[in-house]
Amino acid sequence: MRILMSENSIVPDSNHGDSPAPASGKMHFHSMEEMSRDDFAILKRVHEENLEKLPDLLLSLLNSLGGDEAYPVDRLSHSLQAATRALRDGRDEEYVVVALLHDVGEALGPMNHGEVIGAVLHPFISEANHWMLVNHPLFQTYFYGSHVGIDPNGRDIYKDHPYFEHTAEFCAKYDEVSFDPDYPVEPLETFIPMVRRVLSKKWTPPGQEK
Repeated sequence: MRILMSENSIVPDSNHGDSPAPASGKMHFHSMEEMSRDDFAILKRVHEENLEKLPDLLLSLLNSLGGDEAYPVDRLSHSLQAATRALRDGRDEEYVVVALLHDVGEALGPMNHGEVIGAVLHPFISEANHWMLVNHPLFQTYFYGSHVGIDPNGRDIYKDHPYFEHTAEFCAKYDEVSFDPDYPVEPLETFIPMVRRVLSKKWTPPGQEK
């Protein structure tokens, strides 16, 4: 890609990353080894802005599941039902948000949707809830596998894992039962503030995560 510069723009003339401040709030390195502290400050700001947008992005993906007519209830309703059940059981806010978003990755990762949403939420949630997200698709086969030629006990490869019961409980109490068209769910608006709070975190560079 060719970058057009105005005649007043300043571009690095060395590979040492000590160029003058980028013009107009834009990074101007051509390779990362040229990045200056001023460039990095703008990079940091971009990532912080993306973090602020993340709740709305995930909620938009969740809303998009409302057009699915193949399941007994669309996947938005399924997600709201799972989150509502968790909320009414007195689960903590992080758990409720995980229940709400657990299937958001299906559109992006039909083969590994648990890993997709697990990767997105990993910086914001506990290791137990992260492991539960990643592995819940396998654990769900316990309930339907025998009817479709899948080993329902495939999850037993993790039977000694410390988060086995945590994940099995989520699937049994909140996921596999949440296809009931008659179950009264909370509206999405109930959960939006929770999503924003759980996903509220400062950006840190790779290798410096807290």
